Amino acid sequence: MLVYAQIKWRCRRGTSELDCLLLSYLNTHYLTASPFEQQLFIDLLNYEDSYLLRYLLDNQAPSDQRILKLVEKIRDGY
Repeated sequence: MLVYAQIKWRCRRGTSELDCLLLSYLNTHYLTASPFEQQLFIDLLNYEDSYLLRYLLDNQAPSDQRILKLVEKIRDGY
């Protein structure tokens, strides 16, 4: 299991927009999220930046419905 500092480091991406969205979720919601949602967030961080850009900024939907719910939560500001 990753520790908070490692997860924070993985939130740093190639664009400031992604950094902002991912770090905002991490700082305001991650620690109070369920263990299942925490794992989904870690799984989301495994996606390439090009996919994260599509999902979080271009409103495209990932095929995994569990990830989709988390993406919508992050996009909508929880």
